[in-house]
Amino acid sequence: MKASSRTFPLVLLPVLCFLGATIAAQQPPQPVDGDFVIRDFHFRSGEVLPELRLHYTTYGKPQKDAAGRVLNAVMVIHGTGGSGQQFTGPNFAGVLFGPGQLLDASRYFIILPDAIGHGHSSKPSDGLHARFPHYEYADMVEAQYRLLTEGLSVNHLRLLMGTSMGCMHSWLWTETYPDFMDAALPLACLPVQIAGRNRVTRKIILDSIRTDPGWLNGEYKEQPRGLRTAIYLLMIMGSSPLQMQKQYPSRDQADAYLDSSLQSRIASTDANDLLYQVDSSRNYDPSGQLESIKTHVLYINSADDFINPPELGIAEQQIRRVKQGRFVLLPISDQTRGHGTHTLPAIWGSYLKELLAESQP
Repeated sequence: MKASSRTFPLVLLPVLCFLGATIAAQQPPQPVDGDFVIRDFHFRSGEVLPELRLHYTTYGKPQKDAAGRVLNAVMVIHGTGGSGQQFTGPNFAGVLFGPGQLLDASRYFIILPDAIGHGHSSKPSDGLHARFPHYEYADMVEAQYRLLTEGLSVNHLRLLMGTSMGCMHSWLWTETYPDFMDAALPLACLPVQIAGRNRVTRKIILDSIRTDPGWLNGEYKEQPRGLRTAIYLLMIMGSSPLQMQKQYPSRDQADAYLDSSLQSRIASTDANDLLYQVDSSRNYDPSGQLESIKTHVLYINSADDFINPPELGIAEQQIRRVKQGRFVLLPISDQTRGHGTHTLPAIWGSYLKELLAESQP
């Protein structure tokens, strides 16, 4: 397919969301959880971790051809601060992994890894705190590759999907392992170095934690107050103005939402973990090798994404360099959810269907 950009017809959005809600009633099978341990993992920083634990969740079973090549593997990579578990709920698994759905778990082997520093994989809060190796995106992608090839005996992906940070990982995957997958669906990111407002917001998060006297160089006994500032900013970065106005139309409702969300996030977030998660993007920049990508790429952003605003024009510019690439910009609607639109396949599922058809081996 030729490199191009395209917007989502507004008239289709309610139809797709209705179809998604209907299909969601057909639940996928129960997922299976596992752990894979890599001994003496060497990071780009020069640091070494004697045991790197990678947690993962799977649906279905691998299928191989006569030569032993896996034919049906799909990997979905989560965003900053998330985990593979975010894809097991009704809005994602219930729309994609059930009987007769696009990624029916009876036909596909679906892999949902927890990236380094996230979920149940090895992370600073396990005990090393600020002595944990300073990982970056390239380390996370290498670990995912080793999980697939060494831990799960997967030597090929039918499809690679990624949301937010996982979207950025997808670009690195297609460049680092160009023959490993048939198709890639990056959702909600830009294939360039993180700069401008995106970098500024990340630097604010980092500084709010590191400059807090209560951080104590990572050896705090209670979460430092700077974590509140970081969470405030993350809430704005991931929000949709249209949806927030609809859901919290009064001052008191907005205040109540802020208070409850802050307390919930503080209870489930560790400052060192968040610091490392945000800092891991520091060396990300796939822009120099976009021409080397061989796989079919369908790249999707939404127009109400604070982190990747459409007025930058970067996505449309860079996708022209991808030989079999196409970009889709979803316009703001009652169905989009800002940056979080990436986890709502009821909205962009028709494009995934096109990608699977176009990339059929």
